[in-house]
Amino acid sequence: MACTSCSTADGGAPKGCKNNGTCGTDSCNKLTVFDWLSNMSLSNGETPFDCVEIRFKNGRKEFYRNTEKLTLSMGDIVATEASPGHDVGIVTLTGELVKIQMKKKGVNHNSKDIPKVYRKASQRDIDIWSVARDKEEPMKVKARELAIAHKLEMKISDVEFQGDGSKATFYYTAEERIDFRLLIKDFAKEFSTRVEMKQVGFRQEAARLGGIGSCGRELCCSTWLTDFRSVNTSAARYQQLSLNPQKLAGQCGKLKCCLNYELDTYMDALKDFPDFDTKLVTEKGDAICQKQDIFKGLMWFAYTNNFANWHVLKTEQVREIIAENKLKNKVSSLEDFALELVATPEKDFNNAMGQESLTRFDQPKRKNKPNKNRKPGGENVIVANANKPATTNNNPNAVNKPANNNPNASNKLANNDPNGSNKPANNNRPNNRKKNKGNRNNPNQNRPQGERNTTDNKIIPNQKNEPKA
Repeated sequence: MACTSCSTADGGAPKGCKNNGTCGTDSCNKLTVFDWLSNMSLSNGETPFDCVEIRFKNGRKEFYRNTEKLTLSMGDIVATEASPGHDVGIVTLTGELVKIQMKKKGVNHNSKDIPKVYRKASQRDIDIWSVARDKEEPMKVKARELAIAHKLEMKISDVEFQGDGSKATFYYTAEERIDFRLLIKDFAKEFSTRVEMKQVGFRQEAARLGGIGSCGRELCCSTWLTDFRSVNTSAARYQQLSLNPQKLAGQCGKLKCCLNYELDTYMDALKDFPDFDTKLVTEKGDAICQKQDIFKGLMWFAYTNNFANWHVLKTEQVREIIAENKLKNKVSSLEDFALELVATPEKDFNNAMGQESLTRFDQPKRKNKPNKNRKPGGENVIVANANKPATTNNNPNAVNKPANNNPNASNKLANNDPNGSNKPANNNRPNNRKKNKGNRNNPNQNRPQGERNTTDNKIIPNQKNEPKA
């Protein structure tokens, strides 16, 4: 609602803003006029101006007459006249500056139609106001669902409750005229309150909602801009901007208001330029303007029979050629007047700390190293073992293992123990895994014939595996 200095006191009565118009928070400073007369006292016998400026939700401001002679200051929460009931708002300006603001907005301060300020808001008024404000967001979501159900081409942008909670105002935008009579009946049945519909423009919608523009600052329409002038594409053409609707359009979907800010300066600069459609007549042919540089005062011309080559001329030289053409005289060529543009060398700036690289904090990419422990495929290993010639082992203590020449058979050794199950011995396991040691109680089990017994360091003779009696 307001800043800390505008909050209510412990007793429940609002204590008002004590910053004398210098409050810098967004809630109090949104489209607020600085009261530079706040520190000045009135002369003897003068009465303060009896009208005040009061702000409501989303920067909506109205002027009210202080008929009760209340002592009001910026930030006070007051109850004002409404139809029906009363509304609750915050005082944003008092004194003689209100008269100037009313003159600027075209409001007659002597009119009897100006509504009244009832009183300073009590704690009960503030509580009812806060409860009504909490209902606005879920009500907006439900209202949009009802509008979609009626298939109406409209967008409900905001909902504003009156201070006493007796009326809700729905703000919407639409391209064409909308018949929402059935929609209002559904709103009144759904929300059980009085409903009012107000259509606003797309720029006014962006001003109410607010946001951050492409420049990185808060939207002009929601902070200080109050006069929404029409913006044409000619403003972009005069400033030599690319006619890209995605870059020229603001959050409201219309052309950005800032296109008009520098338009007058460009228009003054273009007064010294010849017309862009000017045709220069030379002996080599006619030349047409292709480009302009407003800041440097240069124009680029190209012959109609050769658009690939452009010639740079100053505006004074172009006027000189135009003057000759008006006398029905042809100049020899554009090359006699063209300038030779010298390419300026690019300056290379190095950081004294040697940290000019933008990627100095990035982690280097890791190279994919081959995995040595990768398990090879079964079929490829079998084929490789089948084609690999057998090597002789010169160690007399070792015995060469038989090679498996059957490509269909798996590389396994059968277990001839009738009492035990046939457990395959996996010889394709990598070296980092534990080998199958077999049965620890019988060290000679699951071993091929002629293999060394590592327990007693003896050679087992070749003998048949016969079952024990």
